[in-house]
Amino acid sequence: MATTDPTPADVLARLLASDPARPRVTVYDDTDGPTRGERVELSARVLANWVAKAANLLQDELDAGPGSTVRLSLPPHWRTLYWAWAAWSVGACVELGGPPAQAAEVLVTDEPTGADGSDRLVVVTLAALARQAASPVPVGSVDEARELARHGDVFVPMEEPDPTAPGLRTAAGTTSLAALVPAPSAAGRVHTATDDTEHLLRLALATWAGDGSLVLSRGTPGADVLASRLASEGVTGSA
Repeated sequence: MATTDPTPADVLARLLASDPARPRVTVYDDTDGPTRGERVELSARVLANWVAKAANLLQDELDAGPGSTVRLSLPPHWRTLYWAWAAWSVGACVELGGPPAQAAEVLVTDEPTGADGSDRLVVVTLAALARQAASPVPVGSVDEARELARHGDVFVPMEEPDPTAPGLRTAAGTTSLAALVPAPSAAGRVHTATDDTEHLLRLALATWAGDGSLVLSRGTPGADVLASRLASEGVTGSA
């Protein structure tokens, strides 16, 4: 029987099958601003719930699917992870950095200032408990904090993603959905303090393909504070 190369959506499905309640990403926020001091932890089940809601929004409201491009203008963050997986779940290509591609149908951003209100724009509020955007959202755009919760907790694609289709586009080139997923290897509990969104996405793919979990530090905690956190989180490596 022929086998199909796994896609990012398959990686998430395997996490659910392996241990749905196990923490898969934990984020500490030491940035200046309203999210400072947050600690957010998502199990595979909770992560999949966020992914499903965002994927349903993309598919049902914004007509995203195979052949679409979803441009993510977001920092390394737990919300960035579920938006990337949502785009991959509908079969779209995630675009990061560089000038926007002409074919980008959807822009997902936490900085809507200057964005064209005619775009299919999703405004993301990073704060964990936000129920609406803190600043005005352009007319015709989606206020994620207000609207995401009403979308379904289960996602079924209208068309199955093609593993050979584009999955990630950056200034350096394009990677297919299947090529994004590395061969599984033991990953453990991996810490990163990266400020590079592409690095976070690729690290999450590698870590979760190996049945591991992530700890993400945002900002610059003191050395003693960071060491204590990593010890309490059982971190086994950094990247």
